[in-house]
Amino acid sequence: MALSSEFRRRLEGYGLTTAEILYHLPDHPHLLQTFVWQQLDLFPRFPELKRFLAFWQERLDGPLHSVRVMHSRLIKPAELTTVSGEFHLH
Repeated sequence: MALSSEFRRRLEGYGLTTAEILYHLPDHPHLLQTFVWQQLDLFPRFPELKRFLAFWQERLDGPLHSVRVMHSRLIKPAELTTVSGEFHLH
């Protein structure tokens, strides 16, 4: 049985990465537009995101304003631990 490429990448340490990209509209540079990019990428180097942003800057007209990156290793729910003791203060 062959492993899917996505599963193989997960085993290599890739995780779901989301980038919120703000860019200037080419015809109206004072206005910003949002683009959401989502892909499996490798934390913390983000080679796929860097490749996409390089493509954007080389081939697309809308200049980048900012990029906000979210990844499961950057932010995740708090971990729960059990409490072994209890203290009361009066």
